[in-house]
Amino acid sequence: MPTDGFYMSPGLFIGSSNSMRINREEMFAPLAAVIKVGSYDEALHVVNDTNFGLTSGIVTKDLARATHFRQHAKTGCVMVNLPTAGTDYHVPFGGRGDSSYGPREQGSYAAEFYTTVKTSYIFSGQPS
Repeated sequence: MPTDGFYMSPGLFIGSSNSMRINREEMFAPLAAVIKVGSYDEALHVVNDTNFGLTSGIVTKDLARATHFRQHAKTGCVMVNLPTAGTDYHVPFGGRGDSSYGPREQGSYAAEFYTTVKTSYIFSGQPS
């Protein structure tokens, strides 16, 4: 059935590597790339080996590993046992590195994100 507009079907890239373009740029599309790694340490290295850092996630039953990942993943949002897409509107949202621009754009940080600050001084006395 034809629809108005242009739409892209979801895609899954299996067997990709961190050197591939799809994993080196932000893809604002319904795409996911799977990078197989051999260890937790390698996985954390792959997560942090990018100029971008919007979201990252880990699926684990190990609370110590989840905590370590949350503390060491260089991304603006870290998910544990959850999808990396979507976020609550009441919390700050934004990335790190080239995946970010200044303050966060949701939650209490939104006022700063949408405000342009200007400092001005006025001397109201008589000049000497």
